[in-house]
Amino acid sequence: MTDRIAVIGGGLGGLASAVVLAARGHKVVLLEKNGWVGGKAAVLEEGGFRFDMGPTILTVPRVLRRILAEAGCDLDRELELVRLEPQWRCFFDDGTVLDLSENIGAMAADLDRLTPGRGAGEGYRRFQALSERLHGISERFFFWKSVEDLGDTLKVRDSLNTSTLSDVLALRMGSTVAGTIRSHVPDARAAQMLDHFTQYVGSSPYGSPAVLCAIAHMQTNDGVWYPMGGTRAVPLALERVARRLGVEIRTGTGVRRLEVTDRRVTAVETEGGERIPVSAVVSNMDSIRTYEELVGGAPAKRFRKRRRYEPACSGVVFYLGLDRGYDHLLHHDFVFSRDPAEEFDWIYRRGEPAPDPTCYIAAPARTEPGVAPPGGEALYVLVHTPYLRPHHDWSRMLPDYRRTVFDKLKRTAGMADLEERIRVERVLTPQDIHDRYRVLNGAIYGLASHGRFMGAFKPGNRSRDVEGLYLAGGAAHPGPGMPMVLMSGWIAADSLDQDLRSGARDGDLRAVA
Repeated sequence: MTDRIAVIGGGLGGLASAVVLAARGHKVVLLEKNGWVGGKAAVLEEGGFRFDMGPTILTVPRVLRRILAEAGCDLDRELELVRLEPQWRCFFDDGTVLDLSENIGAMAADLDRLTPGRGAGEGYRRFQALSERLHGISERFFFWKSVEDLGDTLKVRDSLNTSTLSDVLALRMGSTVAGTIRSHVPDARAAQMLDHFTQYVGSSPYGSPAVLCAIAHMQTNDGVWYPMGGTRAVPLALERVARRLGVEIRTGTGVRRLEVTDRRVTAVETEGGERIPVSAVVSNMDSIRTYEELVGGAPAKRFRKRRRYEPACSGVVFYLGLDRGYDHLLHHDFVFSRDPAEEFDWIYRRGEPAPDPTCYIAAPARTEPGVAPPGGEALYVLVHTPYLRPHHDWSRMLPDYRRTVFDKLKRTAGMADLEERIRVERVLTPQDIHDRYRVLNGAIYGLASHGRFMGAFKPGNRSRDVEGLYLAGGAAHPGPGMPMVLMSGWIAADSLDQDLRSGARDGDLRAVA
């Protein structure tokens, strides 16, 4: 029996797991198929421009602080973080421009000015109070532990506790994010702005449970931050710490399968044919693809049988090096669709790109001028699309959709001369995302959070089907987005560490089979 633990995939969740496990004294080898660690938090450099290729918004930095503290490291020494205020600038199809402030009072006053006499400001305050309540419930029942369903969150013996019953009622089970927002905020533009917190998890606000309204308070309370050097600086910091702790990091090493004996993982087989004996595995690969491609057999069948999961949305990302920036943009901007119900219907129900999409823009030269030559901008434009369907051929679809996106930016975001300013242009399509990151059907955010009752639940971090297998990443609990993915890595590592220390064996697995 070996004491080595393998982490499959060097994305943010995998790096977090490796740091925590090594900090707690375990021998860790991290296997990454690409030539870099960080997963989607990669970087593109060309022509004097530097682009973050994946996530660009860092929220809830205390999650990262907790992970680094495991290794005795101080976040403020490892990274330089800049707090952004306003957090976003929003452009609407009717010409309205609205900034999202972390200050609830200031935001409420802005909404009252936007729609005088309609009580929008007070409605926003009430919404934020609900969001704070939901955030507190999430911290108590949902975060920092392996969760797969309601049984993992609420114990039967607590069901008659008045406080617990009050929390359950506050979850507004059966209600959606969109419905909850509109019951508080009467203005359609403000509601559309708040809808897009669910885009952190790649899901439709019309199909996501109301508990996800907690994201609003997480952002106003903890802020929006930019790591100098870009979000790529986060995995680089984790990699430095991991190496200091003795983690063996092997890039260019894909994994072919997990060897499972008597329902326990015993070894990892690489694509090069090497067999690595292990005592446990943390897979930062997509959870469904982990079961289907690396495990297979009866465990994969049991996993499929318990619940059907839907991929989250995918996206098209344009990386545009401009010779002149746009002064009216903030660091983060949303260029909203004309009709959110229409947009989400196309993406999530029809499974086709929206005819008038919302475009997210990151213009980081506002905060870090060195991302572009003097006076220029390394513009990042993300448009959400459906996850890959069999008939989607993005080599054919891209030219027409580029025109749709650029027309939207010109018409709604005041960027009429955009194409005249471009000096570098690169693009990432859903097919590229699928191939590059081994995610399910090109889904950027792992699994969708759809379902009014169970939508917030993802596969648990401790496998119920294979002893010694633990899951991290956006397709595992608690879900996608930088802080949640980092938290998933901590939970997987903590669960694994607890199990090894307590000598947990396969009796627990048989109990849930």
